[in-house]
Amino acid sequence: MNVRRYQVEDEESVIRLWMDCGLVVSHNNPIRDIQRKLRVNPEWFLVGEIDGRVVATCMAGYEGHRGWINYLAVSPARQRTGLASQIMARAEELLRAAGCPKINLQIRSSNRQVIEFYKSIGFKIDSVVSMGKRLEPDEPYKVEPGASANRAERGR
Repeated sequence: MNVRRYQVEDEESVIRLWMDCGLVVSHNNPIRDIQRKLRVNPEWFLVGEIDGRVVATCMAGYEGHRGWINYLAVSPARQRTGLASQIMARAEELLRAAGCPKINLQIRSSNRQVIEFYKSIGFKIDSVVSMGKRLEPDEPYKVEPGASANRAERGR
């Protein structure tokens, strides 16, 4: 897999991948999330491609205290083949080079498969409560039919 920086032409493929992975929920507009990321460290929005097709994504961020991972996704047909570990390794390299001491991420507690993946690459469950406050509401994003509520609940 070739891991590279996101390009504007990738938008449709990236959103389709996120939909296929159940990462898109109506209150998180993926178009707006991409636009926001492109304003802050756009070089840390990673895309993995095989034969010219987007098969993986990872958004990394760092505000000087903690690094964050968002939108880690691997095409369902290619999951459990090492691609998630590969793109995460690249994100960790970027964060380490920036002086980042720790990476945080959020996973829905019901998503046991993803929790186990992150444990397998060295993450540990922190005894914290995750809280959020939306400062800028997104217009609802239509989740296409066929993306079951269960899939939409799986990841973030």
